[in-house]
Amino acid sequence: MVIKKVSLETVCGITSKLPDNIHPEAAFAGKSNVGKSSLINVLMNRKSLARTSAQPGKTQTINYYNVNDALYLVDLPGYGFARVSTSVKEQWGRMVERYLKRSKQLKVVFLLVDIRHAPSENDRVMYEWICANGYRPVIIATKLDKIKKSQLPKQRQLILHTLGAEGRAELIPFSAQTRQGRDEIYEILDGITGQASADEKPLA
Repeated sequence: MVIKKVSLETVCGITSKLPDNIHPEAAFAGKSNVGKSSLINVLMNRKSLARTSAQPGKTQTINYYNVNDALYLVDLPGYGFARVSTSVKEQWGRMVERYLKRSKQLKVVFLLVDIRHAPSENDRVMYEWICANGYRPVIIATKLDKIKKSQLPKQRQLILHTLGAEGRAELIPFSAQTRQGRDEIYEILDGITGQASADEKPLA
C-alpha cells in the first residue's frame, strides 16, 4: 500500500449518525493505552494525524480516516482505563456496538493487545463481541520492541490462548518504533480494497 492522501474525514460522537461511506472500512479496537493512535499514524505514514497521549482514553469518538479515497481506517474509542464515569463508558460501548452492527462497509476488525501481558477481561469481551457480530478479528500485538525476540513465541501463545483464539484468528506482532508488522497489515488492507491478487479474499 502506498499512502498518497489521508485525512480525518468524519468524527462521530455518541448521538451522531454513522456516515454512509462507499469505500471499505477497517476498524481498530483496543484498550485506551495499547498504542492504537501510534499504530494508525504508522499505517498512514503520518506523525500525529491520530492524536497520541499519555492520558488514557483520548479517543472518545469514532474517527474515520480517508486513505487515498479508497479506504477508511476507523479508530474506535479505547476501553478499560479511561478516567470517565461508568455511564459514559456504557455509552461508548453502545456506540461501538452500533457501529459493528450497522456499518455497511466494515470489512475487517483489528483488535490491539499489549504483547507484554495476557489480554484483560475487557480484551476477551471485545474479542467475543467482534466475533458475535460476524467478524473474524485480526489480533495486533503491539509494543513488540518492549520484549526480547526469544519471548515472542511464548507471548504469542499466551495471547491466543487467553482470548480463546487459537486456530480462530491471525496474530500480527507490531512495533510503532521499528514498524515491524506494518507490511502484514498493509497486505490485509490491500486485500479489502481489491489491490491484492485475485486469489486473496477479505477476512470478513
